[in-house]
Amino acid sequence: MVHNAAWPPVSARVAELFRRGAEAALEPPADWLEGLHAASLSGDRMRPVADDPVLVAAVRRSNVANLRQWTAANVRQPGVRVPAHLGPEVLDTARDLVRRGLDQRALDSYRTGQAVAWRRWMQICFGLGAGAQELQELLDVSSLSISTFIEDTIAAVSERMEAERAELTRGAHAERRAVVTLLLEGAPIGRARAEAQLGYRLTGPHTAAIVWDAAADRLEAAAESLMRASGAGHRLTIVAGSAALWLWLPVEAVPDVADPSVRIAIGRPGADVDGFRRSHLDAVLTQRMLTRLTSPRRLARYSDVQLVALLTAEPAQTDEFLADTLGALRHADAETRETVAVYVGEQCSTSRTAQRLFTHRNTVLRRLARADRLLPRPLAENVLGVAAALEVLRWRG
Repeated sequence: MVHNAAWPPVSARVAELFRRGAEAALEPPADWLEGLHAASLSGDRMRPVADDPVLVAAVRRSNVANLRQWTAANVRQPGVRVPAHLGPEVLDTARDLVRRGLDQRALDSYRTGQAVAWRRWMQICFGLGAGAQELQELLDVSSLSISTFIEDTIAAVSERMEAERAELTRGAHAERRAVVTLLLEGAPIGRARAEAQLGYRLTGPHTAAIVWDAAADRLEAAAESLMRASGAGHRLTIVAGSAALWLWLPVEAVPDVADPSVRIAIGRPGADVDGFRRSHLDAVLTQRMLTRLTSPRRLARYSDVQLVALLTAEPAQTDEFLADTLGALRHADAETRETVAVYVGEQCSTSRTAQRLFTHRNTVLRRLARADRLLPRPLAENVLGVAAALEVLRWRG
């Protein structure tokens, strides 16, 4: 028999069934895991989280970590109460939520994910060959185990969030973050007061950037590289989470900084308070687009992706647009697609296209003829649509 303090006993047979089920759940199918992530990020309460790529990545890591904690514990000691998971993935998520100004309502992801996990667990249990009474006992104790584990974890994470919030409210970071939030929301706040609290001038030019998807030391190094490359003598930096920084540089242009260890989204330059706000919102839209398209690009500028961001705001409509516009060209060889894109960019000049591609004009003509056979409509009848669709593919992962 397996026992735990204030916990129902589990028979040896059910403990063995529990162990086998937990072993089967250790490596869940990719489609099931995606369903768990999708459920965790659904609902109106989760929209602020689902709209933020850094938080989405954090929730996904927490989901996987929680699943492994519960299943591994039940492989070792099936049916025993599983302690709350407070690994680095979960604690980083708590820190990121607080730094975004979110509260414990964002932890709804644990409960919505629990419903999906429970359905999967029942499928596993029904496939273990248990008798009716054994199955009933297994489902009873595992239901208690899952719900208790989730509630214990939520309670522990809530406590950590409170501690993180208390720490932030005592520091200068909290003051700067609060001022930036007011500026981004367009709230009435005096410029002189805001500048004094931020230590950053709001008059003159600004270019905002978001640096994310890396460890804290790499984020800071990339931010410093951006500042030096732009020729700025200083920068405003807001820690937006354990894996993200918001930056403002008092310059009109920021050159590309190659750093494969981080991802960087850069807004359009702007002036004064309105430019401060708009440039950051540009960077946010660029960051979201890269994440939405699972783009492999490490650096992107809003000025380069503005059209693609508009075209890909609704993923289902994006797929429909690509299929209707490109037809079989969507899956054609890269040379043919690139030739069409360059041809359109060169204002439909085959000679200039050949020069750009370092190839013969007849080769360009053959590739364009092949593209016409693959397109639903001839290229000449839908030049703008095809160009836009190919630009989406260029950024898509």
